[in-house]
Parts: sequence; C-alpha cells; structure tokens
Amino acid sequence: MDVFFDLILTLSKWSRTHLHDISLAVMATALVLFGPALISWVRRSISHFNFVIRTLIFVLVCAIGFGCAMIYLTPVLVSAFAHLNNYTLAPVLVMVFILIGILADRN
Repeated sequence: MDVFFDLILTLSKWSRTHLHDISLAVMATALVLFGPALISWVRRSISHFNFVIRTLIFVLVCAIGFGCAMIYLTPVLVSAFAHLNNYTLAPVLVMVFILIGILADRN
C-alpha cells in the first residue's frame, strides 16, 4: 500500500511542476471536443443575419472567443488543480483524462 501512495505522491509532484501544460492540454482538448457544437449553435443562431454580419460574428466567436478561452481559462484551470493536495492531484488528473477520452470516443 505504501508503494501505491508513493507512486501517487511522485506523480502528483511531477504533475505539479507541469500544471500549466496539463491545463493547456485539457483546455485545447475540451475546445476541440465542444467547439463544433458551439460553432453549429452560433451558425444556427445567426443564420437570419446579413452575410457580412454573420461572417463578422463567426470570426469573433471563433478567433477571439476560442483564443480568449485558451488564454484566460487555462490559468483558472491551473489554480483549480493547484488547490488539490498531493494525494488527490494525480488521481483527479487521471480521471480528467479518462473522461476526456470517453467523451472523445463518443464524439
């Protein structure tokens, strides 16, 4: 049992030094998974507008919206992961990536 806890502690300490990269990977994967649904919702919502306005809104949502999500939501995710202690960080990260894998498989 001590070997298991030592493995969790070692993985958590390693993960803590790479939290920004891990959070960036989680955010990028979440945007890849949920981006098409968001884009199709925006496309349906603005379909009755003029072509120029539709194009402008679409560019704003895709370029600025997704870019701001990557820039501003990644530090929020880093701070959320940083609040976890060393016994919960590695299992939570493993579960997050398993959940992302399940969602990607269903998509």
